[in-house]
Amino acid sequence: MSKGFSSGIDFGQFAVLTRSLRRKGWFPFAVAALAILLMIQVIRLFWLVITPVGPVGDWRASEVQLLSPQSRLALFNSFDPFFRGEPAQSGSVVTSLQLTLYGIRMNEGSGLGSAILAGPDGVQESYAVGDEIAPGAKLASVQFDHVTIDRGGNMESLYMDQSVPAETVGGESGIAQPVTSTLLDGAPEQAPAAALTGGLASGLSGAVTMQPRSFEGKVTGIVVSPQGSGAMFKAAGFRDGDIITSVNGKPVTSTADIESLKSQIAPGARISVNVERGANTVPISINLPGQ
Repeated sequence: MSKGFSSGIDFGQFAVLTRSLRRKGWFPFAVAALAILLMIQVIRLFWLVITPVGPVGDWRASEVQLLSPQSRLALFNSFDPFFRGEPAQSGSVVTSLQLTLYGIRMNEGSGLGSAILAGPDGVQESYAVGDEIAPGAKLASVQFDHVTIDRGGNMESLYMDQSVPAETVGGESGIAQPVTSTLLDGAPEQAPAAALTGGLASGLSGAVTMQPRSFEGKVTGIVVSPQGSGAMFKAAGFRDGDIITSVNGKPVTSTADIESLKSQIAPGARISVNVERGANTVPISINLPGQ
């Protein structure tokens, strides 16, 4: 009885000793592994603190490859995110709107731009891409020689009038020469008789129509157009669609400049204006004879 009891105690003590040794055998290794990992993290943190922030080695950023404005526009026109099942329209149909395209400005950075358009009234205004140019019609895009109009989802094109040959403004040196218009008593025969008999100054005032040109709510020029036969208008050196940007060296910034210019048209006046004609700026000097 005592032997069996002592044997049972010896077996239990052996089992406890075995489990204790097993725990003591794995525990030091686990502690050592955790200590090594902790030391590695401390070294990495220390290296991160003392190392200056910056690229390691000869690191160079790759250059951004930008598409040309024409390529971007062609890419955007080839995909319609709203109507994917329908083919993109190219805008080959010429618009039937009573609009005239006078100028185009392209922004190569954004691929957008603006255009100078005139309605049936002849008043020129600048429109950016996305602006409404007529009821139900918006300026969709700007190209080299035409614009695309979004007319109720249908793309239509409006081209610049290239039937009139471009005017040679500069001489051999390529510098624009001033146009001097001297209205004397011996005016052209086709000039209206009222302009000759009623005074040259008053005749010129009645032969020229002046309208402000606005851009983003600001007046940037005076659009001149002939009135009547246009003989006195041409004799002054103007052409239909010319835009006066400055008068006697002063830029046009408000509608008050129109009234100021009209008041300066008097006998003996010497008026110097800069005219925006297409892509060129032409200086014109108007000399009116005295009474």
